[in-house]
Amino acid sequence: MRRTAKLTAILAVAVASALILPSVQATTTLIRVTPEQYRRTIQEVFGSGVRVEDNKVQPGFRDEGLLAVGERKLTITSAELEQYDKLAQDIAAQVVEPRRRSALVQCKPKSEQAADDACAGKFLARAGRLLLRRPLRENELQAFVAIQHESAGRLQNFNAGLAQALARMLVDPEVLFRVERSEADPADPQRQRLDASSMAARLSFFVWDGAPDAQLLAAAESGKLGTQQGLSEQVDRMLKSPRVEDGLRSFFTDMLSFDKFATLSKDTLLYPKFTKNVQEDAQEQTLRTIVDQLLNKNSEYRDLFVTRETFLTPSLAALYGVPLYRSQELGGAVPWVAYKFDDSDPHVGILSHVSFLALNSHPARSSPTLRGKALREIFLCQKVPAPPGNVNFNLVQDTSNPKFKTVRQRLTAHSTEAMCAGCHKITDPMGLSMENFTTVAGFRKQENGTDIDSTGTLNGKKFDGLQQLAQVLRDEPATTSCLLNRAFSYGVARHPTPEERKWLNEVQADLAKDGVRWTSLVRRLALSPQFFAVPPPTPEKEPEKQPEATSSVVDSR
Repeated sequence: MRRTAKLTAILAVAVASALILPSVQATTTLIRVTPEQYRRTIQEVFGSGVRVEDNKVQPGFRDEGLLAVGERKLTITSAELEQYDKLAQDIAAQVVEPRRRSALVQCKPKSEQAADDACAGKFLARAGRLLLRRPLRENELQAFVAIQHESAGRLQNFNAGLAQALARMLVDPEVLFRVERSEADPADPQRQRLDASSMAARLSFFVWDGAPDAQLLAAAESGKLGTQQGLSEQVDRMLKSPRVEDGLRSFFTDMLSFDKFATLSKDTLLYPKFTKNVQEDAQEQTLRTIVDQLLNKNSEYRDLFVTRETFLTPSLAALYGVPLYRSQELGGAVPWVAYKFDDSDPHVGILSHVSFLALNSHPARSSPTLRGKALREIFLCQKVPAPPGNVNFNLVQDTSNPKFKTVRQRLTAHSTEAMCAGCHKITDPMGLSMENFTTVAGFRKQENGTDIDSTGTLNGKKFDGLQQLAQVLRDEPATTSCLLNRAFSYGVARHPTPEERKWLNEVQADLAKDGVRWTSLVRRLALSPQFFAVPPPTPEKEPEKQPEATSSVVDSR
């Protein structure tokens, strides 16, 4: 605990130092690095063979529908810092292990039993540049070298001393946070933009969900990243890298609220096939489908709602009720198999995946209200008001009532209460069209012996069942504008300004001509001055609200 208290004090002082502004007009912002980004950074710097144990840092909160935006408002608790410290000690010990030392340290000390400031300085300068996402200042480097010197002398072991210095670096505020600093925009001195190192970091975490590599840092340090040609060269290079898949996966993991899988539970008596492994497979199925469609095939984003192509494991196939044959050459392994649902199969698009249907249902039953709410908020960027605190849900939850055999009947009776009617008119017409699917994505035609009515409406367009809903959602203009706003907010970790929202509408109109494709969307955002602009500071106020879904454009049944 004494070490944690010392680290907490160091962190507080270092954060305060990071926030010292070079001028009155400049701004500095801290954005907490996620555990996944931390792991990815470590393995990019030191190699995938370095093990990074699961970090138990608590997930953040959603702002503008994204955890990435909420990270701007988070700090690190003493307990979380203690976890990072333990993790750093383990990582540093692995880096100086004999089997990795020659490749990672790249210099030999004069003596293995004593400090070597010159060798330590070379290693720490190189590692620090990648970990802090900028070159170390001389006083910073000397401080880390001094830790090595003291520890190596005390332990009579150079590598142990180097590990102590590296462990301290791995919990530096500029490793645990992205520090975004601004400078005057040369094109307009009255405006602020990110400085070169901050540009590189924002670009890298957006496209790759990880720290900049040596080439991107070199472009920032040389000033090339600040030119349109240099920026274009780096963006094009980054989009050709395999790391772009990491960025795509991370964005959709955030957008689709996959963090909720950590607390997801289902009634194991009713659904014994829904195991922990199936939960993990469910997330991977959707992410593999997205990667295949948006990266491998360069399909339009909206086609995710109507594609019948996906990937399955035998466990998932059992939930979907489809046969899946494994190659005999695999020797009984459980592979991922490319699969296309038959035209007669009701499963179509990512809305029919276990991931979406299970996350937005109750443990033992489906929920048109939760599903409709998710459709509105995730894919249309419309805020659904929270229900009043004194709502009585007994009627909806009582599945044994002989008067109301189906969910539609129970919801109709429930929504006759004045306080409930408004919200249910927003969510239920969409959610009820998915009612043929159970809480774990199985298909059914009846509930309690009564045929299920799966009709619904969206903005006056009628549909029957999930397949028709998917097509209507695909053709809805708000679907593409929502994705663009989400991607911009995710990349800049803040709400768009009113001026930026107007610009995003123009971008959407341009992209929509040829279909909204992921790499084109990323390139358009990353090459724009708006992506690196720093809005002027404003007084603290409530964040700009997402547009609320209104019952005036939705038919209640």
